[in-house]
Amino acid sequence: MWFIASRLARNYSQIFLLKTSSRTETLLRKYHRRNPFPQFSFTSPIMNNVRRHSSTGSSSVNIGTHDGVFHCDEVLAVTMLRLLPDYSDAQVIRTRDMEILKTCDIVVDVGGEYDPANLRFDHHQRSFQDSMSTLVEGKPWTTRLSSAGLIYVHYGKAVIAQIIGKKKDDVVVQMIYDKMYENFIEEIDAKDNGISTCSCQPAYRITTTLSDQVKRLNPSWKDPHPDPTDGFNKALALVKTEFLNRIYFYAEDWWEAYQIVAAAVDNRFEVDKSGKIIEFTNGGCPWKDHLAKIEQTLGIEGEIKYAIFADPKGLWRVQAVPISPESFTLRVPLNKDWQGLRDKELQEASNIPTASFVHANGFIGGAAERESVIEMARVSLARHSD
Repeated sequence: MWFIASRLARNYSQIFLLKTSSRTETLLRKYHRRNPFPQFSFTSPIMNNVRRHSSTGSSSVNIGTHDGVFHCDEVLAVTMLRLLPDYSDAQVIRTRDMEILKTCDIVVDVGGEYDPANLRFDHHQRSFQDSMSTLVEGKPWTTRLSSAGLIYVHYGKAVIAQIIGKKKDDVVVQMIYDKMYENFIEEIDAKDNGISTCSCQPAYRITTTLSDQVKRLNPSWKDPHPDPTDGFNKALALVKTEFLNRIYFYAEDWWEAYQIVAAAVDNRFEVDKSGKIIEFTNGGCPWKDHLAKIEQTLGIEGEIKYAIFADPKGLWRVQAVPISPESFTLRVPLNKDWQGLRDKELQEASNIPTASFVHANGFIGGAAERESVIEMARVSLARHSD
């Protein structure tokens, strides 16, 4: 299993507290116990005593970003930086004044330059066309980066390692780094750069994304005296919760499922000599995405046809593998002569004593005993080959 994995203008004293699920609250408490995360503080860009972090012992570290309407990308960029020890107590300076920005230790989403050596991370200049694929060798994603993607490229592994208590080169950090970009960061990069998910006319509008939620936290256009920091503060709290919740999901649920599927692939020849049937010994888990990735890594795409496992009631299931994780088309459906049959009728048709059902489209079947579902898979394979 590990062989497979290795290949692969004012200070605020309080932040806006969002209503979260009990699971999210538990995860956040777990993180805070390991890594105390101070409340966000904001500094007016007009202040005259902005100080740079230096070797002389100054402890004031400043993150610069633009003022005015805020977007999800710079909110996420600031959030990720604040999850690192070097920036955990940093003040956020929102301004477009270049002289003030020059005093900041790190600047995101403003300033007109991408210069990682000097900690400048803007993406708005015409010369900037970088993506994950151009900045990180071997990565496939070609979406133009926003400030969130830039910070993630340079600091993402360190952020993940800090949150889950691993080293940056740990295999789980490497895998979560890719998964988080593909399923979290890239969407924000694309939305900020005006890149649609497809060139077709969408059938309906999606207005509940994280970027949309952040956008709605900006002051109302009708507000005669908008607070320049309150909405930004709320956006930071929202994005932090979503980001940490997703990291913990991948570090706990997703990674554990990956390990289960990897072990099942490793042990597939112990289930059946064909190597086409895998068994999840601890019961079912989310497996389709993991199996596709593991097959690709091992160069055995399409070889595994069925997965077997016991459900929570102790009854056995045999499930046909789809041609891709999102597809309803199966590599080898369960025997078509059994589809839609149940109990005695199925047992007579299959000659398998404890068989209990086969779904009408052949994607799943059940039996009372392990050997029965293995036999259902074997017969289905043999009939398919005839």
